Amino acid sequence: MARVVDESLYEKADADPLAFWAEMAQELEWIAPWTDVLRWNTPDAEWFVDGKINASANCLDRHVASGLRNRAAIIWEGEPGDERTLTYWDMLREVSKFANGLKSLGVRKGDRVAIYMPMVPELPIAMLACARIGAIHSVIFAGFSADSLVDRISDAKAKAIITADAGWRRGNKLPLKAIVDDALDNPDTNSVEHVVVYQRDTTPLGDLAWNSDRDVWWHDLVANMSFHCRPEPTNAEDVLFILYTSGTTGKPKGIVHTTGGYMVGTYATAKYVFDLRDDDVFWCTADCGWVTGHSYIVYGPMANGVTQIMYEGAPDWPKRDRFWRIIEKYGVSIFYTAPTAIRAFMKWGNEWPDARDLSSLRLLGSVGEPINPEAWVWYHEVIGGRSSPIVDTWWQTETGAIMITPLPGAVTTKPGSATRAFPGIQAEVLTPDGETVETGGGLLAIRDPWPSMLRGIWGDRERFVSTYWSKWPHTYFPGDGAKRDDDGYFWILGRVDDVINTAGHRIGTMEVESALVDHPAVAEAAVVGIEHEIKGIAIAAFVLLREAHEHDEDLEQTLKDHVAQKIGAIAKPEKVLIAVDLPKTRSGKIMRRLLRDVAEGHALGDTTTLADPSVVARLKTEYESIEG
Repeated sequence: MARVVDESLYEKADADPLAFWAEMAQELEWIAPWTDVLRWNTPDAEWFVDGKINASANCLDRHVASGLRNRAAIIWEGEPGDERTLTYWDMLREVSKFANGLKSLGVRKGDRVAIYMPMVPELPIAMLACARIGAIHSVIFAGFSADSLVDRISDAKAKAIITADAGWRRGNKLPLKAIVDDALDNPDTNSVEHVVVYQRDTTPLGDLAWNSDRDVWWHDLVANMSFHCRPEPTNAEDVLFILYTSGTTGKPKGIVHTTGGYMVGTYATAKYVFDLRDDDVFWCTADCGWVTGHSYIVYGPMANGVTQIMYEGAPDWPKRDRFWRIIEKYGVSIFYTAPTAIRAFMKWGNEWPDARDLSSLRLLGSVGEPINPEAWVWYHEVIGGRSSPIVDTWWQTETGAIMITPLPGAVTTKPGSATRAFPGIQAEVLTPDGETVETGGGLLAIRDPWPSMLRGIWGDRERFVSTYWSKWPHTYFPGDGAKRDDDGYFWILGRVDDVINTAGHRIGTMEVESALVDHPAVAEAAVVGIEHEIKGIAIAAFVLLREAHEHDEDLEQTLKDHVAQKIGAIAKPEKVLIAVDLPKTRSGKIMRRLLRDVAEGHALGDTTTLADPSVVARLKTEYESIEG
């Protein structure tokens, strides 16, 4: 039976949200108690005032002390097929040794440490080691360029960088240490005093550059370190980490999260959203370079003492059944992944998951962007065998933890809807003037503070206030459009700049994309608004086809008519381009701004955050050949 089977948790949280969050906090281990649950002076929140806590101790020490020392914490599989299993006892020892190693390099409480690593166990070990000594970690996805590293290192004034000689992706070795070296050639990164290098590659590394005054191998650093490192007492409002996310200005925003509230938010949401149990094997497929990996690989699951899978590489390496093989091999019971991945699985065909035993799965999750109903149904039927409920979660880097989601066992789901706010979260749909929308569309808003909320943008107070707190008084604006149906369920429509006002009608890009993916020929779609001399803004669609339909003729007109049939003539795309690929960031989000540049013939904007920058140039050529 699920942890929550009725309205009781919602009723408790609605009756007294602060008491609800205090009860959640009491399930963690505090070094010193708090005096006030919340002090709130918009936009500044202080949660668990005067309380002292250590995030690392709550993820490790308390489980070891409670008899879980031999429970597997991380079951890791590298892309080449190498494997490791680390228990909570193993993790505590390794984290303590590395924390002592960092201290030996002069890293102290409040120092910033950049982490640029592949998905190996040493990545969460490094994060937890920083948390153990009170250093602030800033994880940078191990796919960003040297220029992107420069921006993030220089903004945070990082004192040290933790990296690896290499990492694996689709059978190729990524030269991470060499990229770090390039970044450190820039004078803007002169705050860095030490580079710690984990040896991931077992082949000879004769051409690896080495600066003996700065660089140190991980294994050499920890060789003589003690297995014991006292957790540093940190104030609840001490900064735990900075995580950089894309901004509309092109300059990455360093989102700041503090310790106590973030730990309470991720602990509570992991426990209830995923209905965690002692015998679960949990797998979040995100990378720790993104907030999903922070909250639902490291801090949330490990604070709950769960066993989880960690995988280094691509879902289609060496074959398109790699994820399904891992689920079958380790008996994964909870699987949390992104709609982008789900639509790729759909495109590849049912034969891959059908050939594997996925019967261990009991709960599925979706994260990262709104999931279209067709992908939701496929996920439920093909992966979940029609028996695993889906928790479709809405949240952001800024919110720290899941905000809107069904609770399995308590909330009836609807394909494509994130359903209800998590207990203790006051989410609403508002008009631009701040009026509540009971039923219909508008802007998503969070009325009251919540524990895991961002505390600022590193070094940029003005941007923090103007971006999130200037639209309505005392209310957080996440930048997303949403609508509520007659049952009060939330349907996330995507970023407000992804809402197209065509001929006076507001059409959500997600709505048109869902209609396109509803057609059996379409695997994935992205929709943007383009200038139109009559309508003002018209709709342009870029679609990827399922392999069985890639040679269909007259498909463009068929898809236009299909959208008109599903939504109405006003939503009919002006243009449909059958594309080979779509420009996506390394976290899997489609860069619609670049698609707009392509469709309107503008010069292409910044492409450095794309997983494959060549995609957008190829699209531009394809589009121009059609227009010509």
